[in-house]
Amino acid sequence: MEKVTKVKKRSFVSRVARDWQLIVFCLVPIAYFFIIHYVPMYGVQIAFKEFVPSKGIWGSPWVGFEQFRRFFSSYMFKPVIKNTLTLSFLQILISFPMPIIMAILLSKVPNKRCSKFAQTVFYIPHFISIVVLTSMLYIFLSPRNGVVNNIIRFFGGEPIFFLGEPHLFKWNFILSGIWQNTGWNAIIYISALAAIDPALYEAAKVDGANQWKMIWHIDLPGLLPTIMMMLILAVGRVMNIGFQKAYLMQNTQNLVASEIISTYIYKVGLLDTQYSYSAAINLFNNLINIILLVSVNRMSKAITKHGVF
Repeated sequence: MEKVTKVKKRSFVSRVARDWQLIVFCLVPIAYFFIIHYVPMYGVQIAFKEFVPSKGIWGSPWVGFEQFRRFFSSYMFKPVIKNTLTLSFLQILISFPMPIIMAILLSKVPNKRCSKFAQTVFYIPHFISIVVLTSMLYIFLSPRNGVVNNIIRFFGGEPIFFLGEPHLFKWNFILSGIWQNTGWNAIIYISALAAIDPALYEAAKVDGANQWKMIWHIDLPGLLPTIMMMLILAVGRVMNIGFQKAYLMQNTQNLVASEIISTYIYKVGLLDTQYSYSAAINLFNNLINIILLVSVNRMSKAITKHGVF
């Protein structure tokens, strides 16, 4: 037994000595995730305390689940959760299929130069910052001199303050997101389509299949693992819909529809300095995301045999 143990130790040491460069290389991302993502979790305990900056995290008194009860009984609980879920599920329902459709359509373009040019055109909006995108929305949708309202006036209609109408906020948010991100998100589906065996298409043509049948019986089954992986990740981010864009598009007129959980956390946490309260809301938010992620992953594996983990 001692000889076996010594041999194992020697083999382990020899492997470490042989691959020490790779080990050092791996230590960098490990250190990054540990320092940036795990060490700050020490501060999560303030969600269960009445945090007083002068006393520090350890010195602040414990209040248990009081901060959570305060949020659940708050008048903002229902509208914030409703707005967040509405935007998230509409985004999944409308925005999620768009990259798949675009990838399939681009793969069917016979002229590869035209296909590459179209891909480049659709990718470009992704590199526009959220601040610039929001500014563009205010310019194009301005009720005074915006392009859209000028067209409405030309046809005899009355100008509409698109960014001030609460019922239009979700459509402004989602449609601008589709324009900005569809081309970029299609990249992964284009890559998945490129991995499909061309012999399948040739065999389908020999059997007399048209383009629709090839899409249904070859493209979609080939994309299914990628689609399920991206869908699971999208559902896992349901409660973390983009803060920056929602906050920049907010104004006093559309606040009833644009106040989502991330903007509410920012306001009560950083602006109102209610650190414990905002930490409790954020912890609740992340727990919901984890539950959704695990649940949808299990459902996907049970139904389609594909999952993230």
